[in-house]
Amino acid sequence: TAPTAPTIPPTDLITHITRFAAALREAGVAIALGDEIDAAGSLVHIDLTDRGEVRLALRTSLKVEHRAWPLFDHLFGLHWRPGGPPTPPRDSQRPTNRRAPRTWPGHGNPLSELARTIAQHGRVGPLDDADTTGTDTGRPGYSPRALLRRKSFEQCTDDELAAMERLLAQVARKLATRRSRRLVPAPAGPAIDLRRSFRRSLARDGELIDLARRTRAVELPRMVVLCDTSGSMDPYSRLLLTFVLSLGKVARRTETFAFNTSLTRLTPWITAGNVAATLSRFAREVEDWSGGTRIGRCLAAFVHDYLRETVTGGTSVLIFSDGLDRGDTGALEQALLAIRRRARRVIWLNPLMGDPRYRPEARGMRTALPHVDHLVPAHNLESLERLVDLL
Repeated sequence: TAPTAPTIPPTDLITHITRFAAALREAGVAIALGDEIDAAGSLVHIDLTDRGEVRLALRTSLKVEHRAWPLFDHLFGLHWRPGGPPTPPRDSQRPTNRRAPRTWPGHGNPLSELARTIAQHGRVGPLDDADTTGTDTGRPGYSPRALLRRKSFEQCTDDELAAMERLLAQVARKLATRRSRRLVPAPAGPAIDLRRSFRRSLARDGELIDLARRTRAVELPRMVVLCDTSGSMDPYSRLLLTFVLSLGKVARRTETFAFNTSLTRLTPWITAGNVAATLSRFAREVEDWSGGTRIGRCLAAFVHDYLRETVTGGTSVLIFSDGLDRGDTGALEQALLAIRRRARRVIWLNPLMGDPRYRPEARGMRTALPHVDHLVPAHNLESLERLVDLL
């Protein structure tokens, strides 16, 4: 289940958003007054008990730049926590001017220092309750699970791989069962269905006793996943394929393929069996596993053999690859053009983007960039969690 947001009375919601926006400004994030109004309006249309949904709605309506997302996420964790927002300062503690204090009572470092820390080191605190579990490391905001979420797949020890595989399965389940914006009738839910409620009242002489409810429908996403299993992807292949395998198990409308110098359809092999055994079978039966890469030729084969069957206007196509292509970039471009014309969106997930020095200068990536909707990292658990927002 999704982490719950704090219960805030409607009369306090505007004040709470204002305080949160002020904290963001003090940390150097540009927030306009109109954005605060948009943020208040956005919360009317969502499930306020879903903390992840509240976070996404606020981040979108406040127009937070991508580079400021880690800072936003950390401040969101402080201001919108299950235990309630930080206690407002008493009158004697309030600043004499109209600006928010740089240090909220009980929260240590000034926000400007927090912004610098996050800019240097990335996220410094948990996003949800799950991050706060585990053995205390002596540093606020860190737990073994939180650290594992940010650890690159290529650096995981054998002991960490099993834990990482379990976490990847959880992310896959969340991705496969995310809720859409569409509201449907339900026995219980956060939204009141006024039309059905009034219809019920007619049978009781106009007395509105039983309120009809609506909740957001569970959306079963339609996806096609193509995973690069060439030698250059070896440091990431096991965990990425674990994620892809878990996704295929829980998302029934997912088609899965592996490619290197040729294309292999993996969907028929994905069963409820042991993940390690399935991966071993993949390694045995996928031709040229850990070998070279012909991305263009493989995607062209996908277009010729499977595109019409697997990709519709509602399909998201996910391509896991470092883009190190030794083949014909013309074939790659033509294949991506064909996929883009039919798909809802094309997302290229590149594990090399975990290195801040990385630039998409390889021939394959330069060719692909104009034809994908998103180029995102895929080097750790945290990067894969962001797929939920993209989809």
